[in-house]
Amino acid sequence: MSGSGPAEAGRPAPTQPAPTQAAPTQAAPTQAAPTQPAPTQAAPTQAAPAQPAPAPARLGPAPSAQPASAPAQPQPAPVRSVAPVDGGRDPSPVRPVLSAVAPPDPTLTPDGSRRPSPERFPPSGAWTPSDPAGERQFMRTAVDRPFVLEGGGVLHDITVAFESWGRLAADASNAVLVCHALTGDAHAAGRIGPGQSTAGWWDGVIGPGRAIDTDRWFVVCSNVLGGCQGTTGPASKRPDRTGAPVRYGSAFPVVTVRDMVRVQAKLADALGIRRWAAVVGGSMGGMQALEWAVMFPDRVGALAPIATCPSATAQQIAYWSTGRRAIALDPGWQGGDYYDAPAGTGPHAGLAVARMVSQITFRSDRVFTDRFGRDVVEPLQPPFELWQRFQVERYLEYHGDKLARRFDANSYLLLTKAMDLHDLGRGRGGAGAALRRVRAPALVMGVTSDVLYPAYQSRELVDLLSRAGSPARYVEIDSPHGHDAFLIELDQVGAALAELLDSLDGAPGHRAPDGRPTPPPPARRIPDA
Repeated sequence: MSGSGPAEAGRPAPTQPAPTQAAPTQAAPTQAAPTQPAPTQAAPTQAAPAQPAPAPARLGPAPSAQPASAPAQPQPAPVRSVAPVDGGRDPSPVRPVLSAVAPPDPTLTPDGSRRPSPERFPPSGAWTPSDPAGERQFMRTAVDRPFVLEGGGVLHDITVAFESWGRLAADASNAVLVCHALTGDAHAAGRIGPGQSTAGWWDGVIGPGRAIDTDRWFVVCSNVLGGCQGTTGPASKRPDRTGAPVRYGSAFPVVTVRDMVRVQAKLADALGIRRWAAVVGGSMGGMQALEWAVMFPDRVGALAPIATCPSATAQQIAYWSTGRRAIALDPGWQGGDYYDAPAGTGPHAGLAVARMVSQITFRSDRVFTDRFGRDVVEPLQPPFELWQRFQVERYLEYHGDKLARRFDANSYLLLTKAMDLHDLGRGRGGAGAALRRVRAPALVMGVTSDVLYPAYQSRELVDLLSRAGSPARYVEIDSPHGHDAFLIELDQVGAALAELLDSLDGAPGHRAPDGRPTPPPPARRIPDA
């Protein structure tokens, strides 16, 4: 999934203290739960897996990567940071300055302008507690007991960053969980602002009068475990442990989609939400929606997985593993412990290449051809030179640089690994057996031009759900935009989601068989803890 971010790499000035025990206000969290006294540290709704004897997998170093001793590779000429976000063509004239003999000035673009120098890239684009909170709210869990992960790792004192919109009904019956994709975060709706480097990634879907109408629904979106925008991840400071480094870095254990969902269940408990009216998400968010329906069938009223799959295929694993290798081969990665590195010496180059690879899979051949064709940046005339670029190359470089400023390389490694590990049938006797646990109606959406998670996987999911006895409906998004269509074709996506929500029994504004609308339940403000 692609995202938008600011052109500048600098962070906003700190405006508040680091979070402590959290409350769901804009202030730093405190020990209390966000809406009511924090629940006792009971075991997760689904029993945590027993910790195996072998040491759990961690971030690094990657086998055979040996980034510190890797030979220097020729670097392509960098590009201006002003390339159009959506791939539009830049009509400005260009002047060739590249040489096939001597490397070009790494900060000089072919038209004579300069892109930000490497020193403008922070070692990590992760949000930190010294940054403005923006619209984030916080909750802490596993404060006084270990949180055992599916793969055998253990975490303590987990902070969850989330945002919410609308008002929770007195009986908590109008809650909708929206799950984000790989490089998304809790900021699903809203504007750019202090602490929020991008606009809401689904701002056209969530809000008053929109498909997920916040005049009717209380909507929650949380940053996933292992992420880098407020929830505990590799860039987070470790709980006080003698001799431990300040940040997790390479010591952060591998997480799975199931681990993410168990943390979200803790958040739901803290908010007083026993059952979600619906769980919705695209791409990695769709994987979370599916795991919610399998792990907690009594807590999901409806689900809407979009552009996702029952389990990762070999080709999907190949795509993501290539990006991980690009990060591991960047000397600036330092085996995962780079957070104290000076600006410009972190793994921004490796993360940018990883993003360039994934950006290719997010769009389609038709979109690339229509937007760029064979248009060039530097004039293509003899003598041909190695680093003369096509416009599509500049587009990919722009998106790579943009992600490197707002995301964390270790989180990218962890979350793409979680997507590769996604398999509904693992340990459950296969996907069909797992989906027999689902009790909620499902709206499954695929995209006609998706090459990353092709539409056949969504149709396969509908077939598996139907054979398992769950009502399932398939909607295909007709779009040339590829996998990213679930972020672009908001009219099609929104219409299908609105229809699903309107069909739920007892939904605010739902029309009963006699045609009379069901009044919304009384709403209440979530009190500060």
